[in-house]
Amino acid sequence: MIEVLTNEYRLLSLPADAESVELDMGCGKGKFTLELAQRYPKRLVLASDVMLGRLRRIEQKVLHQKIPNVRLLRAESAQLVRFQLPWRSVDRIHILCPDPWPKEDKRPLRRLVSTQFLCTLPRVLKPGGTLHLSTDHQPYFEAWQEMLAKLPFFTPDPGAIADVRDLKTDFELQWEAQGKSVGHLAFRLGN
Repeated sequence: MIEVLTNEYRLLSLPADAESVELDMGCGKGKFTLELAQRYPKRLVLASDVMLGRLRRIEQKVLHQKIPNVRLLRAESAQLVRFQLPWRSVDRIHILCPDPWPKEDKRPLRRLVSTQFLCTLPRVLKPGGTLHLSTDHQPYFEAWQEMLAKLPFFTPDPGAIADVRDLKTDFELQWEAQGKSVGHLAFRLGN
């Protein structure tokens, strides 16, 4: 059930009958993915991560709970949007609490969300599609706002996530329990 796309140079096929397609990129332990799929059974929910162990645990939950509208993808996020997903095939991309967070040993940061990465998203997002971002790290949050403000094809639209705003990742619940706030952003792709 897990589709391994790492080091694959092929286009993933998606069914045409889904009401919409949502991508939980870097799905982690899968709490958000599973709740989204259960709430909206007519939507296809793609859950991608590079951690095979995490995907296997999610797969067990999908099978146990009999959730038919989830597809698990072992994929590297940048490759997934650059050439593995079909052109303009995704209605909403969720990048929630992405790793890596700042390391104590001062290793260089490898951030997924960068201007280069954001410029690849219009390839897979449908016109009018939504980009949903969240993080507990305020400097990263501010950097996102600054980057997205300079990209004319994205327009802020906080209402675009109203239907899923109450769904939280395991990491978000953990950080909120520690008293940290998690900021959310939503942007709509123009035509």
